[in-house]
Amino acid sequence: MRTSFNIPDEIVAEFDRVWTEEGIENRSRAVREAMSEYIESHSRLEERAGEVVALVGFDYRHHEVIGELHTVQHDYQDVIQSTSHTHQGEWCLESLFCRGDAEQVRELTYQLRDFDGVQRVKVMVIRNPTP
Repeated sequence: MRTSFNIPDEIVAEFDRVWTEEGIENRSRAVREAMSEYIESHSRLEERAGEVVALVGFDYRHHEVIGELHTVQHDYQDVIQSTSHTHQGEWCLESLFCRGDAEQVRELTYQLRDFDGVQRVKVMVIRNPTP
C-alpha cells in the first residue's frame, strides 16, 4: 500500500540519519519498524483493565500549552500520584507517575497527545498492582 504523510523536513532528515546509521536497508523498512513499535507500545496500555501503575512521560513547548496542561493534570489528580518536571530551554520534560484505573490513564494519555505543543507522549505500564 502506498501512502503519504505531512512530516516536517527536519524530522524526516533526522529519521533518515538514524535508520541509515543503524543499517536498515531503506526508509520504507524503517517506517514499518517504527509503526510496529508504536503499535506494540500503545497496545500494552490498550489491553489493560482494572488498576495499573504507569509512567507517562512527555515533552512540550512550555509557553504554548502550560495552562491547558495544568487543567488536564488537575482533572486526573485521582490517578496522578506525583510529577517530575525539568526545563530544557523552550522545551519541558514532564513525568507523571500514575496509579489507578487503566481507562483513566488511557484518557489522560490521549488528552496529552491532543495538544499541538506536545511533541511526544510515552507510556510505560510498570505492572498491574496485586490486590
